[in-house]
Amino acid sequence: MVKAFLNSRCGNADAAREALTKAGFEMEAVEPAEMESRLKEAIDHGAKRILVAGGDGTIATAAALVAKKDIELAILPGGTLNHFAKDHGIPTDLGKAALAAKGDHVVRADIGYLNDCAFLNTSSLGAYVTFVRERDRLEKRFGYSIASVIAFVKMMAEIRTFSVTLEVEGQKKTYRTSLVFIGVGERELKAPILGNRVKNGKRGLHVMIVRGRKRARLVALALAGIAKGRQEAEKLPEFDDFVVDSCRIDLTRATATIGLDGELKRFNTPLDYHVERDALRLVVAAPGERE
Repeated sequence: MVKAFLNSRCGNADAAREALTKAGFEMEAVEPAEMESRLKEAIDHGAKRILVAGGDGTIATAAALVAKKDIELAILPGGTLNHFAKDHGIPTDLGKAALAAKGDHVVRADIGYLNDCAFLNTSSLGAYVTFVRERDRLEKRFGYSIASVIAFVKMMAEIRTFSVTLEVEGQKKTYRTSLVFIGVGERELKAPILGNRVKNGKRGLHVMIVRGRKRARLVALALAGIAKGRQEAEKLPEFDDFVVDSCRIDLTRATATIGLDGELKRFNTPLDYHVERDALRLVVAAPGERE
């Protein structure tokens, strides 16, 4: 029997527990700090499929452990946005996701790495770090959506630039930037699908760099991207982007705070990114049962 591991702190823990129980899973509620060790234990005991219920941080922990192994990963989405589940044909309805986790439809999926740390969706440095810090500070008081709007306004008001050197395929280029964004798979800038993968888009790491120092031009660039998408933003001189399998980002400081799948983590520099293609064996819903 497949064992389910539930992040006991995820936002819909009670509903997830009910869905898993109804679907007949043996379930264990786990504190976030203990999730990695409990998953390792299951893998060491020969598990061929594990199910995790939680947000993208919980899923990334599991994905890093099963990547490039003959172990299937099933998911019950329990985060706020659940980008990874939506991008890979996993229902966000918990009851349907629990049933899909028992099925036999398995696909391959890519995973990104920053140094040795896995990420599923996106990584960023610069202005977005300010956004995440402010959003997290305000979320309990105002809720996720309103906190995000306030955080975005503050981010744009407090934009600072920094120097980065990007190395791709042995070629180096130095930028003065306020934001570097890296997504697993080609990404979109246009609202309301901001940050989503482009359907049938290019595989690899999508690196986007905002160039320049003038706040007014940076605001204009952001609005152009949100209103008309990446292709419109690409026409402006303040925007560069590439889809690559690996890259290195060097900064002028020894450590940096980086956004990974909406969470902030501290890393030593330089920052080495790469994508592992088809590294995950992901359990998904049958084509006719996807949302």
